[in-house]
Amino acid sequence: MPIRCRQTLTALLLIFAVTASSQSRQVGQPSAKKFTKAELIAAAREIIAAARYCSLITINAAGRPQARTLDPFPPDEQMTIWLGTNLRSSKVKEIRRNPHVVLYYFDRDAQAYVSISGRARIVNDAKLKLKWWKDEWRDFYPDRARNYVLIRIKPERMEIVSVKRRIIGEDKSWTPPSVLFK
Repeated sequence: MPIRCRQTLTALLLIFAVTASSQSRQVGQPSAKKFTKAELIAAAREIIAAARYCSLITINAAGRPQARTLDPFPPDEQMTIWLGTNLRSSKVKEIRRNPHVVLYYFDRDAQAYVSISGRARIVNDAKLKLKWWKDEWRDFYPDRARNYVLIRIKPERMEIVSVKRRIIGEDKSWTPPSVLFK
């Protein structure tokens, strides 16, 4: 076989091999698609309900993130999230110093997470404390009227990943789908 034919054949085989290889990597992979804000919020609500607990991440006085597990209430219509805590807790001091927080929910079974960045505010209103209360917390707050306060988190940005729902990051940067709140 002449050299020129061998070079052409080699080039064609290389092109075929690269094309076949890239196509086989795509088979079975979830595809990133565009989701509406409503679809992402609905998926987030399902993940939050399945996860039950979340991590609240605050920033301490030294500028370091601090994470702790909390038992939040389900998000309201605007995706605002309410949590209860002790007035003397370090998270209350940290929120008063810097209201920027992150809530992180993880559902292991669905391979899904929701990360909500927002602004937190400490609320010590008697009527709201009655509304946002769980009876199983009784032992933690023997003097509920004085030591129990609320943390209200108003969302600014939310990221969602759910393998089960095919909500995944885009191919090149792995940036997950997100929702911006006003």
